[in-house]
Amino acid sequence: MDRTALVTGASAGIGEATVKRLLADGYTVYAAARRTDRLLSLAAAGARPVALDLTDDASLVAAVERIGIETGRLDVLVNNAGYGSYGALEDVPVEEARRQFEVNLFGAARLCQLALPMMRAQKRGRIVNVSSIGGKGGEPFGAWYHATKFALEGLSDSLRMELIPFGIDVVVIEPGAIRTEWGGIAHESMLRMSGDTAYGPYARRHAKMFEAAAASKMPSPPEVVADIIGRAVAARRPRTRYAAGGGARMILFLQRFLTDRMQDRLMWRISQANR
Repeated sequence: MDRTALVTGASAGIGEATVKRLLADGYTVYAAARRTDRLLSLAAAGARPVALDLTDDASLVAAVERIGIETGRLDVLVNNAGYGSYGALEDVPVEEARRQFEVNLFGAARLCQLALPMMRAQKRGRIVNVSSIGGKGGEPFGAWYHATKFALEGLSDSLRMELIPFGIDVVVIEPGAIRTEWGGIAHESMLRMSGDTAYGPYARRHAKMFEAAAASKMPSPPEVVADIIGRAVAARRPRTRYAAGGGARMILFLQRFLTDRMQDRLMWRISQANR
């Protein structure tokens, strides 16, 4: 049986690696990104490029309608697209906060709405939502980003229960430190938003922490996450959550035993260690 998958945020990092993994597993894969010029190598590998803007509903509708016309089915939806907008909550304009939610949460939720009629008709399907260890704990200067990931975790849990009667499963992937463009974007936005405000000395130290982490051996290649997504998609009965790469399991393990105040103090010390 031919199987079809849609992967968002496919132009780089985890999304690109996931497209390659699902192609190798025999899927017809629609690789979605805002800039289709960055999908040329995936198209050469056999993927079908899709122009997709998560803040534009017409773009989302057109993408899913195209899949329905061309293949008549959608077996896997990987909601991977997202970005980290950092800066002190006081400094980040609400318009940017809303955009963060549009991309990281509402765009994913809307794709679920559009994909589910096909999946229900098939009486099977799998939705994979790429969250973060940041969906389980906070971090200074990342309030809006972490809020979107906490929300995605709650959405996924509720949706998974709603879909029990229809044979559709929802899986959450919680990456740790991964070597992608994400860190550079978060670093740049933090300095731009808070580097010269009352929070500046602390935001600049946190930015140095990002730099040190990126230069260390801690970040895993995106293929580590893609392989876990591949296993989660193939499993007859997948786990509800998978920790992936870059210290994710260790951090989630520690969160089970540390109080909130202990986690606050530890995270703040790490944040401010680079003077």
